[in-house]
Amino acid sequence: MATGGIPSSTFSLFATKAEKKEATTKDVTRWCTDAGVMGKNCNSNHLDISFSKVKTKGKPTITCSQMDALCTELAKMYTKDKKMSDEGAAKAEIISKLSAAKPKAHGTTGTSKTGGVGRMTDTSKYTGAHKERFDESGKGKGKEGRADTAENSGYVGNYKGENTYDKKK
Repeated sequence: MATGGIPSSTFSLFATKAEKKEATTKDVTRWCTDAGVMGKNCNSNHLDISFSKVKTKGKPTITCSQMDALCTELAKMYTKDKKMSDEGAAKAEIISKLSAAKPKAHGTTGTSKTGGVGRMTDTSKYTGAHKERFDESGKGKGKEGRADTAENSGYVGNYKGENTYDKKK
């Protein structure tokens, strides 16, 4: 365990700098958001101010050992959000939430929960040019389904009497 009770293994899940040993304000904001620490008073603005107080002058990052001081700063506003009287209890709650947090997928597209997706992917209902791209089982034909290939036989497209010129009647 690192100083203040936050395991360094949890810190390294969210840290992005110096081989996951240092975290930027963006990393800590994402961590606090995923852990559910943020509230009306304890927001990203307050976190940025607290981060600036804790970090070493001239460096844009903090280490795991500086997280204890950051939790102390965050506890001041966290007590207002959770209507707590003791900053020590608020700090302990923040540390427990941050220790239990796991990174969530940010900026990714989730699975659709609407009912229309099955209809859109049912190839038996396709019409027009899209219908030609799939066989009877619904499997794509690949390039043959997408491209109109020229036969280069010398005849126009709809000519039915191909190879009948030299035939005797």
